[in-house]
Amino acid sequence: MSAREHPSANSPRSAAAGISLAEPALAPDGSGAPKVVAEGVLSSVRPDPRSDDGRRPVAWLHIVAPPTFSAPVRARSWCACGYERTAIGRPAVLQLVQAHNHHRAVCPLLTQQEARNAA
Repeated sequence: MSAREHPSANSPRSAAAGISLAEPALAPDGSGAPKVVAEGVLSSVRPDPRSDDGRRPVAWLHIVAPPTFSAPVRARSWCACGYERTAIGRPAVLQLVQAHNHHRAVCPLLTQQEARNAA
């Protein structure tokens, strides 16, 4: 059995095998300078579309209401200042929503942030 030489899968074949290597594309104006990027590709760094406006989430209200009426409704209200309350059952959750709205009106973190935004 004779050993046949196989070209490496990672190396390009030579032009003698009938396949030529890829040539760089010419510039659109026909000059010999190669094109740097494909058409439609932005070559500069664009600003972040989600620019920061200084607002941060501070107070959260999470309500879990299962689709079945017999399942209990649960809720959790918490804030970055340390305020945290939970409730189970529809009447308690409704009270928690009111307490959450009241806390948002008096929370020192939120009132400072609103004062900064107004200035």
